[in-house]
Amino acid sequence: MKIATYNVNGVNGRLPVLLKWLSEEKPDVVCLQELKAPQEKFPEAEMLEAGYHAVWVGQKSWNGVAILTKNGKATVVRTALPGDETDEQSRYLEVKVNDLTIVCVYVPNGNPTPGEKYDYKLKWLERLDAQAELLISAGKPVIITGDFNIIPTESDVYKPEKYKNDALFLPEVRTAFKNLIAQGWTDGLRHLYPEKTIYTFYDYFRKAYERNAGMRIDHFLISPDILPHLKNGGVDNEVRGWEKSSDHVPTWIELENI
Repeated sequence: MKIATYNVNGVNGRLPVLLKWLSEEKPDVVCLQELKAPQEKFPEAEMLEAGYHAVWVGQKSWNGVAILTKNGKATVVRTALPGDETDEQSRYLEVKVNDLTIVCVYVPNGNPTPGEKYDYKLKWLERLDAQAELLISAGKPVIITGDFNIIPTESDVYKPEKYKNDALFLPEVRTAFKNLIAQGWTDGLRHLYPEKTIYTFYDYFRKAYERNAGMRIDHFLISPDILPHLKNGGVDNEVRGWEKSSDHVPTWIELENI
């Protein structure tokens, strides 16, 4: 089973890119973030024509998450992160695909710092920590994936000194990621490639993609039940060079006997 995550940065505006990538790579499950589309504007018909069923939580102008599946429609478990009933931002989608629980997250960016956006990010991460603890404690196969907006270590960003005051790299945010790992989750790509330079995001400015000046902020957190089945993983960097592409690149893992 090939599972991918992709911050598409506008599902309708970048639909040709998404459809081309789906046609070429044919992942079994795709978690999308930053749909930038209200619920009724998600391109469900185009996804079906491409061979994918979809469940999604849209939001006008920004945010929004979706999960695409090739073999039948996923069963929706949750459409919002527990812990704050007043939170109206569409950033969390939890589904079941057969016996596998898949969680698609779009963690808040948090910039500028300090400020309300950063405070919201920290509170959101606290809620994610609590939900992740419940999921892993259940002892069932779970994957949490998506755009975490977290650079875990200095090796995960080009010129880390430039990001010392950035909400993606501040100590509290990196500690939140470490706390998730400490629950028993495995950072899938880093587990597969402990020393390799891996970037999943390239800014639109200063020819970041051409210079390979990126960062790794799209992650797979894998529960202990899944880890023995982890076969392969990677990033489709070439997609970033396509016309009108997202600033993120599709990131994926492959599981065997799942």
